[in-house]
Amino acid sequence: MGHSEDEEAPDEELGPLTDTKFWNKTGQLIGRQTGPVLERSAMAWVDVARPSQLPPPGGWRQWLIVGGRGSGKTRAGAEWIKAMAAGESPFADRPHMRIGLLAETLADAREVMIDGESGLLAVAGHPRPVFEASRRRLVFANGAIAQIFSSEDPDALRGYQFDLAWGDELAKWVHGEACFDNLQLALRLGERPRALFTTTPRPIPLLKRLTADAQTVTTHMTTAENAGNLAPGFLAAMSERYGGTRLGRQELDGEILGVREDGLFDIARIERERCAPPDKLQRIVVAIDPPATSTKRSDACGIVAAGRGADGTIYVLADRSRRRAKPHEWAGAAIGLYQALEADRIVAEVNQGGDMVEAVIRAAAPDTPFQAVRASRGKWLRAEPVAALYERGRVRHAGRFPDLEDEMADFGADGLSGGRSPDRLDALVWAVNALAGGGDAPRIRGL
Repeated sequence: MGHSEDEEAPDEELGPLTDTKFWNKTGQLIGRQTGPVLERSAMAWVDVARPSQLPPPGGWRQWLIVGGRGSGKTRAGAEWIKAMAAGESPFADRPHMRIGLLAETLADAREVMIDGESGLLAVAGHPRPVFEASRRRLVFANGAIAQIFSSEDPDALRGYQFDLAWGDELAKWVHGEACFDNLQLALRLGERPRALFTTTPRPIPLLKRLTADAQTVTTHMTTAENAGNLAPGFLAAMSERYGGTRLGRQELDGEILGVREDGLFDIARIERERCAPPDKLQRIVVAIDPPATSTKRSDACGIVAAGRGADGTIYVLADRSRRRAKPHEWAGAAIGLYQALEADRIVAEVNQGGDMVEAVIRAAAPDTPFQAVRASRGKWLRAEPVAALYERGRVRHAGRFPDLEDEMADFGADGLSGGRSPDRLDALVWAVNALAGGGDAPRIRGL
């Protein structure tokens, strides 16, 4: 077959051509790129990466990539660390030998940053670096060492020093402020130590402050930009479910959202008053907001635990909500949480399931204390007294619960944006109401 004057014939030595398509954030095809199919190890990242996946120029100290889920953040981070460790041009003029890798948990650091489909081992080529599990570090062929850390333990960073660092999912870090500070203090080797932070955004003070820092360069990515590397139909399905919602703008478009003007809960206050779980609690409940069905498109089952301290302060302890769970599955999750916390009672809304909700709990754990509650008012009216307790400092979050707090940030007079059901928030409301109203005689226990 012949070719037009404007079209070059493919080089047969390079093999067949790829055909990569690019979409905008509404899912419209905006362009395509063809090129020879090469083995992954032979591809030059600088030639195949999107501009947003390549490090920006300049004398920045922090490079912040804020992007939607599946937008290519992890691949960008892994490729940058690989190149900097090896001293590969044009990214680095020398090898960087001491590297810190920080994730929400140690499991995340290994499963996503190192072993993941876009992690360091996947992009490494040959010779591959070796992960020494007992020492929690990845050792490159040239002797460069990448040490992994968990945001659950900020003090583990003390005593280490680096000339390079990568922090993944910054907005999910358990002790974000302390981890960020300790990592900054450890970046003290070499002429120009640098750090990359990759994250799906959440409206937390640390992320906003980092964005405003004069030494930070911020890159934004959307999920749609990486459509060619995602499962067919994924974008269409996500757009149908989350298009036009705050959650979609955050999780797919990578927007750092401000506070909803008619929002009922003060998210900034929740962040300021976040704390560790108290040593002793008088009463603990696990609240369930069961879904109407367990079908694929059904709502989640909200499962939230909270406890009351001796001074009357209520502490949110856990969010174990489950999406698309069958009755025995969400019942098992709730009972497991009840047993782990040595709770006093399970509280469940029965408007949707009636006697079925209690029957499912009883079938799994017959002796579990159970209280059925019925909703006689709308969600906003039920949530208002709980929001008032937050405003008075009577409710605090003993830990970080991103999905629950996302619902709280998005809850206004008309509910959640896009008409979604606030299942986690509903469970929280039942838990707080059960504790604020008194009830069973208290018994002191350690947590």
